[in-house]
Amino acid sequence: MSSKRFKKLPNKTTELAAETIDKLLSVIKKNCTTKFDESVDLSFQINNKQKKSEINIRNVVNLPGGTGKKIKVAVVCEDSKSSDAKSAGADIVGGDDFIEKIKDGEMDFEKLICTPSMMIKLSKLGKVLGPKGLMPNPKLGTVTDNLKKAISDAKSGQAEIRNDKDGNIGVSIGKKSFADDKLIKNFNAILETLEKEKSNNTIKGDLIRSAFITSTMGVSYRLKLGKSI
Repeated sequence: MSSKRFKKLPNKTTELAAETIDKLLSVIKKNCTTKFDESVDLSFQINNKQKKSEINIRNVVNLPGGTGKKIKVAVVCEDSKSSDAKSAGADIVGGDDFIEKIKDGEMDFEKLICTPSMMIKLSKLGKVLGPKGLMPNPKLGTVTDNLKKAISDAKSGQAEIRNDKDGNIGVSIGKKSFADDKLIKNFNAILETLEKEKSNNTIKGDLIRSAFITSTMGVSYRLKLGKSI
């Protein structure tokens, strides 16, 4: 059952012609009628069903405008690197003892970074970390000896791009309170990453079938990407 607030929002917006993001941001923000700072979210439908294989995208994007979220970062590393991790801004740092705590269900963090030599031990917790999307991954830059860079990237603002089995990707580009230019820079960074994914996967035809933009509690609008990718 829709709330009184939601009923006041425009309807059948997904039936409107697609518009570019610079024209839609003012409309999206106007529809943010809740008391909290809503996120501005993108939804892509990709062409993941190819003749020879199914495309699975999983990557991270460093958003130039940030995310507006404070990320709690945990690091699993050797004792010799724990001081470096702490000085780089990690919120939680530990070794074997920390792995045992994670095994017991203590996961008070949003991002987990691990050094390669400790990954052998941490990989045994796949059933615990995997379902929550917290398992470190070399491709995502979270299995590394360069802890300073990994922690800095996580803290400054990253978005993960990952499609589900039906080819859907959902990702936030910031908050309603962000200036339009920040949101557009984040949007462009995501598009650039998707363009690279198309090249890397040698996809035939367009990668993106459709795109929509909305806010956390708002309504969706068709999004014109401005370029075919």
